[in-house]
Amino acid sequence: MKILALGAHPDDIEIFMFGTMAAYAALGAELTFAIATDGAKGGKGDPVALARARREEAIVAAGLLGVAPRFLDFPDGALVADGALIGTLKALIAEIRPDLAITHAPNDYHGDHRALSDTARIAASFAVPVLHADALGGTGFSPTHYVDISAHWDLKAQAIRAHRSQDPERFVDGMRTQNQFRAGQCNGAPGALAEAFRFEPVFPFADIRDLLPPAPPIRPVTVSTKSVK
Repeated sequence: MKILALGAHPDDIEIFMFGTMAAYAALGAELTFAIATDGAKGGKGDPVALARARREEAIVAAGLLGVAPRFLDFPDGALVADGALIGTLKALIAEIRPDLAITHAPNDYHGDHRALSDTARIAASFAVPVLHADALGGTGFSPTHYVDISAHWDLKAQAIRAHRSQDPERFVDGMRTQNQFRAGQCNGAPGALAEAFRFEPVFPFADIRDLLPPAPPIRPVTVSTKSVK
């Protein structure tokens, strides 16, 4: 199986979907990471130096899964769903021929995220189904699918921490909370962690369950055993 992960910035794949990428890797899937922008506006100081540092951080993080990321190098903060980006993604999809593409939610908080989401939907056309990752904080996001990342959390945290220029502990803490909530939302066991996704069926792709790693197992729902006298 071939999976294409599309992130707008150098740390987005790690924050929103790295646990799922680790689950895919454990299943033997072939992974491609593509990063749309150079990340030059993700901090203060010289943007050229920051872009270079963030590129190196992304290489280290992806390398935890044996992946060499692809850098599309569009300007950070200026991503739009125009012909240039659509053409780039169409060429990438034609080259890789993935079974599934995963990218940002169309209503996520950052304009670059929304632009990449819209572009992926257009570029995918009849070639590949597109799955949307959870939004930051889960804001405005209604999941349709969950992936159990309990066994992969430590690696996800390590990947986020590879992005040292981004004050990564805030994302480690935030995503652990969010992934705990998503596991509870789908009735996962105490201590379970899950990444959430949303799939909108578009012809000819109606059902992608067989393309996903397992969700947290469903637990029996029981009533109280207490007796009232």
